[in-house]
This record gives sequence, structure tokens and C-alpha cells, in this order.
Amino acid sequence: MNTVLLRSPPLHDNVTDALRDLIVSGELLPGTKVREHALCTRFGISRTPLREALKVLASEGLVQLMPRRGAFVAEITQTEIDELFPIMAALEALAAETACSRLTGENIEMLRQMHRQLYAFHAAGAEKDYLQLNRQIHLALFEIAGNASLTAIYEQLLVRIHSVRFVARKTQEQWQRAVDEHVEIMGAIERRDGPHLAHLLQSHLLDTAGPIARQSLSNKAATHL
Repeated sequence: MNTVLLRSPPLHDNVTDALRDLIVSGELLPGTKVREHALCTRFGISRTPLREALKVLASEGLVQLMPRRGAFVAEITQTEIDELFPIMAALEALAAETACSRLTGENIEMLRQMHRQLYAFHAAGAEKDYLQLNRQIHLALFEIAGNASLTAIYEQLLVRIHSVRFVARKTQEQWQRAVDEHVEIMGAIERRDGPHLAHLLQSHLLDTAGPIARQSLSNKAATHL
């Protein structure tokens, strides 16, 4: 891993945020052991702030602390996917309708440029970059909606499901479908069509992202039989 020094002295929140980002981005994969020594070296910190950060992430459900075994990145279960994805879809639908009522020309141009880059990442086969930008697009709609409480709830759930979306292996057909749906999403944004955008985002999460995540878990389980 590359060395990434946090500002000195390292603050507790900095370490927690940095670890959370590694999990959400998929760099620390579900089920893997957290290598404390390597992370301390990477961040330039002692084990005390790292272990405090791990306690916070354990309370969020992102890390499991195992007695005498250390910390492991939590694995999302099939039940959690079935429970969380409909909630996420409902939150995204609400944010979409609210955002459409507040969209400015500058907002639309920003989202248009983000989508152009999203399509470019797809064309280049850059899946990790695609997923990172896709997350930014969805968060941008929440920011435009301007409801801090709604965004906070969404972000709490996002960290639980995003890592599985990073490691889920899509077929080319599934990825193309997701891109095609984003073309429709951008069209609804440009028309400021809140109800249709809400429907598209809800369908996008439930009918495309959800099945891919479930398939990923099923495939992983099959490899351990």
C-alpha cells in the first residue's frame, strides 16, 4: 500500500474517516483482516488512534472486532441487502423529487459533465473510477436537495452497502444496462421531471444494483462450498 500521511498530530476523526474511505472504496474488502501494523505505517500513526477508530467503525457495522483475532471488515448479508436496498431506493426517490424542484442551470451542467465522464469511464472499462463517480452523482442530487437530515440518513446506509457494490462483479450486459439507465436519469434531470427521476432512481437501485449485489454474494458462497 502507498504511504498516505495524515496531518500531524493525527486527529481521531481523521483516522476514522480515512479507514471508512478505504472500506467504502473497496480497497479493504469485506471479510478481510485489518492489518493494523501496515495501516499505522501508511498513516504515520500509533496503534492507539487506529484502535479507537476501529471501535467507531465497529459501532457503525463496518468492522467486526474479534477477541484474540483482531478486526475484520464486516461482510454484508443477503438479509441486509434485502432490507437496506429498498430503504436506499426510497431515500433516493425522495431526494430526486426534491432536487428537481431546486435545480439551477449550473446544477444541470455540472451533472451533465459528470455523466459525460461516467460514460467515458464505461467506454474505457475503468470500473472502479466509474463506481466512484457514480457515487458522487447520487450524492450530488442529495446535496442539491438541500435536506441535511435526509443526506445524513442516506450516508449512514451508503457505507453499509457501497463496499458490496464495489466488489460485485458485473457482466458486460449488466454494466451496459446501468449506463443506459443513467442516460435516462440525465434526461429526466434536464427536463426537471421529479416524479420520473424518482421512479428511475428507485428502479435503478432495486432492479439493477440490488440483483448484482445478491448475485455477488451467491457467487461468493458457491466458491466456499
